Amino acid sequence: MEKEENILGYEKIGKLMRKFSIPCIISLLVNSLYNIVDQIFIGWGVGYLGNGATNVVFPFTMIALACALMFGDGSSAFLSLKLGEKKQKEAGKGVGNGIFLSVIVSLVLCTIGLLFLPQITNIFGCTDALREFALSYGYVIVLGLPFMIIGTTLNSIIRADGNPKYAMMSMVSGAILNIILDPIFIFVLHMGVRGAAIATVISQIVTAVMNVLYIKRFKSITIDREAIKPEAKVCGKVSMLGISSFITQMSFVFVMAVENNLLSKYGAESEYGAEIPITVLGIVMKISQILNSIIVGIAAGSQPIIGYNYGAQKYDRVKQTLKNVLGLSVIVSTVAFILFQTIPDKLIAIFGSGNDTYIKFACLSFRTYLMFCIFNGVQIPSGIFFQAIGKSSKSAILSLSRQIIFLIPAMIILSKIFGIMGVLYAGPVADGLAFAIALTLLIIEVKHLGKIKINDNSLIDDTSTDSIVKNHTVITISREYGSGGRYIGRLIADKLGIKLYDKDFIEKLAEETGLSPEYIGENEQKRSKLDNFND
Repeated sequence: MEKEENILGYEKIGKLMRKFSIPCIISLLVNSLYNIVDQIFIGWGVGYLGNGATNVVFPFTMIALACALMFGDGSSAFLSLKLGEKKQKEAGKGVGNGIFLSVIVSLVLCTIGLLFLPQITNIFGCTDALREFALSYGYVIVLGLPFMIIGTTLNSIIRADGNPKYAMMSMVSGAILNIILDPIFIFVLHMGVRGAAIATVISQIVTAVMNVLYIKRFKSITIDREAIKPEAKVCGKVSMLGISSFITQMSFVFVMAVENNLLSKYGAESEYGAEIPITVLGIVMKISQILNSIIVGIAAGSQPIIGYNYGAQKYDRVKQTLKNVLGLSVIVSTVAFILFQTIPDKLIAIFGSGNDTYIKFACLSFRTYLMFCIFNGVQIPSGIFFQAIGKSSKSAILSLSRQIIFLIPAMIILSKIFGIMGVLYAGPVADGLAFAIALTLLIIEVKHLGKIKINDNSLIDDTSTDSIVKNHTVITISREYGSGGRYIGRLIADKLGIKLYDKDFIEKLAEETGLSPEYIGENEQKRSKLDNFND
């Protein structure tokens, strides 16, 4: 039980967002940069075929990341909501179960990857020219999945515990190590894509170890054996609260699977060939992932603020936080839109050199596929907002809408009409439709919050006595001898137009029970020791 109110309930929104969102943004950016840094060094040290190979392995790592975020963000939302409700023990149980789930799933995915990696890369569009590179890179990455999943899960929980700086530092430490090791393994030891994978896994191990060591330092909860012991109901609740993050990442996996196969098929029929489109659009999506990481970081950093104040029924603070999140996210997406439209050739050049055909397709991809990326500033935060307030179904709908409901069908239909360009046209179509759904649900929810606030304040408005009388409201007054409680009660009863029962209540009870008024008055507030057993 908290003795004092959590700072999430009274500190200035702007200050809280700086405290939580900035470290969260950095952490997510670092997570995105793991693969991007690999691709930069691979592009210069191996060539674009090496980058194409990482793009057919990347979807499987995204499956692992989807599970990590589901358990991490789900545990974080559960923690924030339960702390807002002053249920500390339940909060610890949710976090413990989230950690348990991350360990079990990480081991399962690692085993699947080691047994079926060739088949998995084929599903994600691997060509004969990419296969050797893909398997060399992929087997090492699969071995590191348990560390990536557990480290990422704990990272989200540590942020919700009120220590976003530690979460940021653990991620940054791994990223810096990765940047140092990549050129050593690729250029000095000449290990190619395998070296890049080894550098990544070593960095993930460092992050995971740092986050595991934090478990004993949780400030708001205690994690013991009882908390980690799995309970189906708690595991289900944690998973549902994190389902939006899971669906967002898994939808990205399905998109890449369909996209890579379409690019391979229609690319082979175009001037670009099969490998250039797979490589380029993979890079484009990872660069756009940087944009999404910033937006998700802003929104996810606000999740504890929104969740706590929603649980505490402080809806004005919920709306103010949402307003700040949307404003910042739209600014970020606008800046990204300008960069994607004006300097796409400079962005693709970061990942190594290529011929004129390679550069031409890269510019087309940035300018067409990301044409409506500005809408991400509303669509992405909306899903996280619904996740934070515990409305997982709406959050899931928003997560599904862009990638699954709109993007995949649009790619399939438009590619049949426009060939390779149809895959690129699908991007803005999906962004526009998903934005419309997100905006509609968000407006409805915010209006509902306004109604809740009005209802909560109805007793404060002394002009609303009619509704109080109709609802048969009962007001009891706890008082001590000589406090004037009877006088205050009379004033309230007169003001609200309701009956006052004091001594009259004893007389009425005497009439109904047959007991004397003296007996009732003598015993109405007295309890024997035996009565305590009836509590």
